[in-house]
Amino acid sequence: MSSAPIAVPATHPATSPHLIKTDAEAVRVATEFAKTLRAGASERDAERRLPWQELDAFVATGLWGISVPKAYGGAGVSSGTLAKVTAIIGAADGSLSQIPQNHYYALEVLRVGGSAAQKRFFYDKVLAGERLGNALAEIGHKDFKRRTRLVEEDGKLFVEGTKYYCTGAIYAHWIPTLVTRQEDGADRLFIVFVPRTAPGVTIYDDWDGFGQRVTGSGTVRFEHVAVEGEWILPFQASFERPTSIGPLAQIIHAAIDLGIGQGAYRDTLEFVRSRARAWIDAKVESAGEDPLTLSEIGKVRISLRAAEALVERAARLVDAAMEAPDEANVAAASIAVAEAKILTTKAGLLAANKLFELSGTSSTMAEDNYDRHWRNVRTHTLHDPVRWKYQAIGQYYLNGRLPRRHGAI
Repeated sequence: MSSAPIAVPATHPATSPHLIKTDAEAVRVATEFAKTLRAGASERDAERRLPWQELDAFVATGLWGISVPKAYGGAGVSSGTLAKVTAIIGAADGSLSQIPQNHYYALEVLRVGGSAAQKRFFYDKVLAGERLGNALAEIGHKDFKRRTRLVEEDGKLFVEGTKYYCTGAIYAHWIPTLVTRQEDGADRLFIVFVPRTAPGVTIYDDWDGFGQRVTGSGTVRFEHVAVEGEWILPFQASFERPTSIGPLAQIIHAAIDLGIGQGAYRDTLEFVRSRARAWIDAKVESAGEDPLTLSEIGKVRISLRAAEALVERAARLVDAAMEAPDEANVAAASIAVAEAKILTTKAGLLAANKLFELSGTSSTMAEDNYDRHWRNVRTHTLHDPVRWKYQAIGQYYLNGRLPRRHGAI
């Protein structure tokens, strides 16, 4: 049993969030809200203070409901808008941009595989302000098989198992959980939306990674947790045919890295303008006139803009795959997102590194906590290996081989 603190359940929202109706409104609301998030981002990271109040305010903006389809009362924003909103929040606070990633992911699983009744039920919950977390990953085995099980006893269903790296679960009202279940003598994968307050659910606040420190990515234990059949969605079946689940998940990850890089770049500009000194051999009065500094600033800007452009392009292909999920469209979206993810990883890390190189020794002071940008982007970019995306891209263009369908490409 873990000795880490046991997390208390989230309270239910006192009022329903603002209902965002358009893509333009979503971007506008995110831009305004990001200003308030940025003000306390460094302090939250330094103190590892879980952002309960900030999350409640985040949900109240309506941004957690923007991917709910219009037919169910949401804005049904484009993938590009969802990515842009994520990057805007990420530039203000990398941890806060990652927390809803699995919320949006679960909503896409629901859109693709849920029944009309399930969609109505959970979309209504989300529009009322309830948050979805995740319990997907497991550790201790190298075969990527899931040991958390959905079992039936006396006609009732129960979840048994332990999950790790459960980003957002601490803050969630529902925990979409990946389980195996025996069907026709074989294990099949399903997602069960488990209520956070169900008896037998315990969440440990034990995430101690050096980055993304307040994402709440702790451990979740399920001990004979009773669930309803109406909370179970197909998962394996959603990857046995072409769907947009994988590309949608990955483009949000790419947007998180892009946003963190943009935040680091913004802080670089501010520091160089106001506090950095020009190198003595530059023979200029300000760091902002140092020709080598200017050159490196240009490189960072170009890298971030190129990454942003690839995310925008990939988003259009993800939308096409959502509209017509055939093999060609889903493969094209997956490859485009992989290309974007490679560049957002490189650009985010470059921006975080150059902040210190161009700002000098004084930028390393603890009171500024600028290292959070590097820690955050380095930690988040480890979610899946970028090196494997290169070979998938090469196979696609050289050999016409379609990428495997799963959440990591």
